[in-house]
Amino acid sequence: MMKEQKLPPGFAIGFSLVILLIVLPLVMTFLSTSASQLALSLSDEQVARSIGLTLSAGAAATCIGLLIGLPAAYLLARFKFRGKAIFESIINLPLVIPHSAAGIALLLVFGRKGLLGGPLSRLGLVFSDRPAGIVLGMLFVSLPLLINAARDAFVAVDPEIEHSARVDGASPWEVFWKVTLPLAWRGVLSGAITMWARGISEFGAVMILAYSPKIIPVLIFERFQGLGLAAATPITALWIFLILVLFGIVRYLANSIDR
Repeated sequence: MMKEQKLPPGFAIGFSLVILLIVLPLVMTFLSTSASQLALSLSDEQVARSIGLTLSAGAAATCIGLLIGLPAAYLLARFKFRGKAIFESIINLPLVIPHSAAGIALLLVFGRKGLLGGPLSRLGLVFSDRPAGIVLGMLFVSLPLLINAARDAFVAVDPEIEHSARVDGASPWEVFWKVTLPLAWRGVLSGAITMWARGISEFGAVMILAYSPKIIPVLIFERFQGLGLAAATPITALWIFLILVLFGIVRYLANSIDR
């Protein structure tokens, strides 16, 4: 067990400022909202629908991210190929592109008159102002977080263990699913949680590609723009409270499985 140590003053001050920067705005949000206002927001049908849509779209984006992102992360972790550094840079581009710009870029491709959106809409798959567009926007901005975390988790697995499984006759897919992934699951889970968290907090890309139906970040912005701070604060406090509870539950379950 790690013994408590006296913190160097300079480091302690920096650490305290970080905590204050994060905690103070959250505390002020709750202090600016009464219990009756929270209850009123929770009983608002539009708020309830937005919460359900935000959580479900984030979960859908994360599931798709796991499906397409884990193979990509494994390739980056285990294989050397020409242009690997370029591909890694491309994968991380959504992290540096302003998300309003990402929304415009997605609209040009997946909008009703976009490069792919036009042909796909004739087949019945529409992204503009549809839940599919919300999922797509969340997926675009948050997928790099999952891939990076999963890649690091796969790198940490000893390649000799995989080699032994292949010598015993396991196929590459069997090695991945039965050996590597079970050993790297904590890093993958951490990446999935981070991706989901980033997805449900997205605003810019989703607002431009799929403004309606409204997810909670868009609804909060709309209430703030139309009705002012007093109308937006209770919904903000309710959303922050729900997120804190959900993350507490997820972290508890993850730690319980690991014991």
